[in-house]
Parts: sequence; structure tokens; C-alpha cells
Amino acid sequence: MTQIPMILPPICSLQKMQDLNPKHLEEEEEEGEDQPNKPLTKTTYQENRNQCFKKHNVTCSILLEPFQWLQMLSSKLNPTFVLGVLLTYGLNQGFSGSFFKVVSDFYWKDVQKVQPSEVQLFIGLYYIPWVMKPVWGLMTDVFPVMGYHRRPYFVVAGVLGVASALSVAAGGRLAVAAALTLLIGITGGVAIADVTIDACIARNSIEIRSLAADMQTLCGLCSSAGALLGYSTSGFLVHHLGAQVALGILAIPSATLILLGFVIYEPRTTNQDIHFEKTKATEKLREAVYGMYRTIKFPQVWKPSLYMYLSLALSISTHEGQFYWYTDPDAGPAFSQEFIGMIYAIGAMASIVGVIIYHKALKNHPFRPLLFYAQLLYAVSGTLDLVFIQRWNLALGIPDYTFVVLEECVSRVISRIRWMPMMVLSSQLCPLGIEGTFFALLMCIDNLGALTSKWGGGLVLHLLHVTRSDFKNLWLAVLVRNVLRFVTLGLIFLVPNVGPNDVFLIPAKVVVGGGEVVDCEKCLEMVPLNEKV
Repeated sequence: MTQIPMILPPICSLQKMQDLNPKHLEEEEEEGEDQPNKPLTKTTYQENRNQCFKKHNVTCSILLEPFQWLQMLSSKLNPTFVLGVLLTYGLNQGFSGSFFKVVSDFYWKDVQKVQPSEVQLFIGLYYIPWVMKPVWGLMTDVFPVMGYHRRPYFVVAGVLGVASALSVAAGGRLAVAAALTLLIGITGGVAIADVTIDACIARNSIEIRSLAADMQTLCGLCSSAGALLGYSTSGFLVHHLGAQVALGILAIPSATLILLGFVIYEPRTTNQDIHFEKTKATEKLREAVYGMYRTIKFPQVWKPSLYMYLSLALSISTHEGQFYWYTDPDAGPAFSQEFIGMIYAIGAMASIVGVIIYHKALKNHPFRPLLFYAQLLYAVSGTLDLVFIQRWNLALGIPDYTFVVLEECVSRVISRIRWMPMMVLSSQLCPLGIEGTFFALLMCIDNLGALTSKWGGGLVLHLLHVTRSDFKNLWLAVLVRNVLRFVTLGLIFLVPNVGPNDVFLIPAKVVVGGGEVVDCEKCLEMVPLNEKV
């Protein structure tokens, strides 16, 4: 018999050695007379080897799928665009946002020693740069710098973030107003960078609609992965460095935005076009504002925009009251700084799961039913906070540490599934030519909803007398929040009952690229991609 070289992996080698064992063959013959005794041949060996290799190939393909997906996006879009999403959404929005959330909470609680309702007010002021996103969008669309519409604004965002983070870390004991101004500066740098990359995403979503959901998936994955890193390190660094010094670490992500401004690809406007744009800047600004006004008037645009605002505003935030209760040694479970960061880190991992679920199973579903069931689950999951605050979990035999991790995972998965379709819908509502400005307007509406949520929650905490040491009415504030989440279900009719593969025709008399105004005979509507427009 020809000797066959042993080239299989260990598992396959052991299996083949068992097949070559005569005693094993005799046992197989005794098991049933109907089975013929098949002699081992080189062909049988080759088939078994190919089957083993096929199993390994399946595993490798699963591991390589994310990298192949990134390669596909880089080839169809641009590698520096993908890098921009990684740095802006991953390192700045994801890491900086999560790190800033935990560290600033401890900063206000331990360094400034303010009440939770006041912190809710301050956090609402963080949204001022985000509410001003239409202004940043207008600047990137209408006022280029040295022939570039996007690159200089990444640099401006990075410089603002670096200066603010280093100032608050090295400023010693700051007055509340000064500290609040610097913290708003940190969020302002992230907001400007976000507007700039969103303009690129909106344009690519319009030009390559088949990749709109993929781009939002990339943003969601980067944001969740960055949040995982930020939450994982925040509690540890607060414990060892202190909240004020830890805020200085946020200068590092901001510095990467400066680098991004020099490397991201953007065609430069010629000198003749620069001179033309300078002379036409006022006219272009007027046309952009007029285009936004024309577009937002269409029911197919303002209705989903109104839903996005109300769905955020009605879900009032009681986060600061719960955060103070988490760390209270008498009334609450007295979680440590490290565990607080770990809770949010596990929640960030759950957010990644939510993004994957949306991308794999839900991205082609119509917006209305998807958002309805997501909002319903979001409202139901809010009752877990009520169970925890009332300590019913202990009556059920579930420890605090286990229950809070479970609650965080469930709420993060549902929140991400609820957020993704709204972002896809927003990106497809933008007309060409003012896509950066109009997408910024839609995100401004969302941030106004978040600001209303923070201030509304702060007002409820204040009216119910929830303080640094008195949490007896915290459960009632959470109950009010949960009821309002259920009320939002009655507004789902504002969302269009179409899928992400339907295209939006540009509204009549809306500004397009170059300042040209076009007329469309039909108003804004959606049609399937396989129909001729």
C-alpha cells in the first residue's frame, strides 16, 4: 500500500489514525451486518481531508468577514474616508464620549460637589455645540478654507478639543462656570468633527444608496467599540488619577483629528473656483438656507423628523439621579468607581451586539414596524430600572452586580437597534448640494430632543426632591420616564412605512451641487430601487 504523508491538522490526524486501527474496524463490523466493510483508500483519505479543510475554511471565512467588509467599503468609497469614520466615531465619539460621560459625572460629584438635578442642567448645556450643528454644516458646505470644505474643520475641531482638555486638567480648582465652559469646549470639538464626517457620510449615502446601511453599521460599530474602551478605562483612571486629571487624557483623541485633517482625501477646489466661491458665498448661504427651508416643509421630511425629536424628548433622562444612587453607601448598592466603568463597558459590548443584529437581520425591514417594536421593547426594558431601584431583584434572589449588568446589556442592545434605522432614514432625507447642512439640521433636531430629555429629567428630579442623599422618590421619577416611553408608541404614524432600499426623489426647487436650483414635477416621494425614476 502506498504510504500517505500525514499533512492533516491534529484533529484530522487522530481521526484518521482511529480509522486505520484494525481493532476499530472490527468493532464497526460488529455493530451491523448491513454495513459493508469499506477498505481505506487514497480517495477516501482525500475526501476526509477536504472535508476537514472545508470546516477550517468556514471558520476562517467567519473571522475574515469583518476585514473583507472593511476592504469592500474602502474600495467602493475611500480608505481615508473609512479612517475618518474610525477616528471620528470610534476614537472621538465612542472613546471620548464614554470616557467623558463617566469622568465628568465623578468630576461634578466629587470635585465640584453639586446636586444631581444641577448636573442634569449642566449636561444639557453640553448639547449646545450639537444643537449648533446646522451652523457648522453651513460653514463646511459654504465656506471652504484654502479650497477644502472638510479638511480644515477637522483641524479646528482637534485644536479646540486639545486646548479645552488640557486647560481643565491643569487649571486647578476651577469655578463652576469656567469648568462648564471648558467641558462644553471638549464636546464642541467632537461636535464639529461629527458634522464634518457626517457630511461625507450623507453624500456617500445619496450617491451609493446600497451602502447607506453599511456606513451606518460602520459608524455604530466604531462608536460601540470606542465606547467599550472608554468605559473600561474610565473608572480605573478616575480611581488612580482623579477625575480632573483624567479629563486631560481626552486631548489625545482630539489630536488625532488634527492629523485626520491633513490626510483625509478631498478634491481641492481650483483657484478660479475659490475666487468664484468667495464672491458667491453670501448667495450660496442664502440658497442653502432656502434649500433647507424648502426640504423641511415636505411632510415626508418633517414628520419623521418630528418623531425623532419626540421619541428622544419624551424619554426623559434620570441618569444622574441613578448614578448618585449607584454610588451611595447607604441608600444604594455602593458600586465602586471601577465597577461603574465596567458596567458601561459591558453595555458597550452589548451595543456592538445590537449593531450586528441590525446589520444581519433588520437593515432591510421597513422603518415604521421596526421602530414600533424597537420602541415597545425600549419602554418595557425601562421597567428593569424600576425593579432595581425598588430592590425587587434581591427578593428574586438576583444579586445587585448581576442584575445591573443584565439591565445594562438589555437596554443597550435595544437602544442601538432603535437608533440605527433613524440614522439611516436621516441620511436618506438629505438633498445633494446641501447634504452636510441638512444632515446637520436633522442631527440638531435629535440633539434638541436629547437636551429636552436631560432638562426634563432634571426638572422631574428637582420637583421630586431627589438630592445627593435623598432617593426616596427616585423610583417615581423612573416610573414617569417609563410611562412617557409607552406614550411615544402613539406617534409611530409619523414614520414612513417604507424600507431603506426606497429612494427619495429630490424635492421641488431644492438647491443641488454648485448652487443650481432644479424643479421637480413631483413632490418628495419614495419609490423602489428597481423602478425607473
